[in-house]
Amino acid sequence: MLEKVDLMKEQLQGIDIRFDEPLKKYTYTKVGGPADYLVFPRNRYELARVVHFANQQEIPWMVLGNASNIIVRDGGIRGFVIMFDKLNTLTVNGYTIEAEAGANLIETTHVALYHSLTGFEFACGIPGSVGGAVFMNAGAYGGEIAHLLVSCKVLTPQGELKTISGEDMKFGYRQSLVQETGDVVVSAKFALAPGNHATISQEMNRLTHLRELKQPLEHPSCGSVFKRPLGHFAGQLISEAGLKGHRIGGVEVSTKHAGFMVNVAGGSAQDYEDLIAYVIEKVADSSAITLEPEVRIIGEYAADAAHG
Repeated sequence: MLEKVDLMKEQLQGIDIRFDEPLKKYTYTKVGGPADYLVFPRNRYELARVVHFANQQEIPWMVLGNASNIIVRDGGIRGFVIMFDKLNTLTVNGYTIEAEAGANLIETTHVALYHSLTGFEFACGIPGSVGGAVFMNAGAYGGEIAHLLVSCKVLTPQGELKTISGEDMKFGYRQSLVQETGDVVVSAKFALAPGNHATISQEMNRLTHLRELKQPLEHPSCGSVFKRPLGHFAGQLISEAGLKGHRIGGVEVSTKHAGFMVNVAGGSAQDYEDLIAYVIEKVADSSAITLEPEVRIIGEYAADAAHG
């Protein structure tokens, strides 16, 4: 392993790589064990170098986006974990916005507002990165990424760059083609429409206010935990099962919005997983509906990592 690390330092010189780095420093949930190698590429060239090295050395690699709708297990992640924080350039050309995958989604909606472009208002309160939003087909208040995406550039698992059109992305509810292929979104192009600055601003203020009223923004969380069951709302089903405020370890079902789970007392990823399993079981008992997680759970269990 030491030889590989020496080789890595030599071949990937100049790239920001942090060794055995706790991921809970970077996740919205404030949980997650260490990444063997946490990488912050500054551009596509550095990204391609890392992926090429990883493939050549048979070291696993994955992209974490900005870790908003994700739970990283307590054992952490082996190999390379790539974060796109520094790949965050935004360019506006006419009615089109092109954003690198690490661009903040909320900031992107404010760039649209600045240029009086309408269509992105729905996303003004969705935390996370542009790449993660495309991956998940993020949506809120009747809008979703699928409505706007013209095309995206992706990096294949083999390290090739290619462009996929919006029509070919197989978008569904919280679904996209790249979830199946393992391709990584590097940038995305969105088509908007000219609008009235004051009207767009008013709508964004309205949606931000709604979100602040409803969502527990004062504690670390992974966002909305469950997909919306057909004809129902997950939060309502969880409330009806009497689970608001139910706590396992340091994580509890939010008393403000039962569709969220918040880290109120230094909880662990295991607390999150146990609480998710408990909620699924109790909601199935009370309503005969099986909730399906929307949040992605990745990484190794602490015991497995210790034995690995």
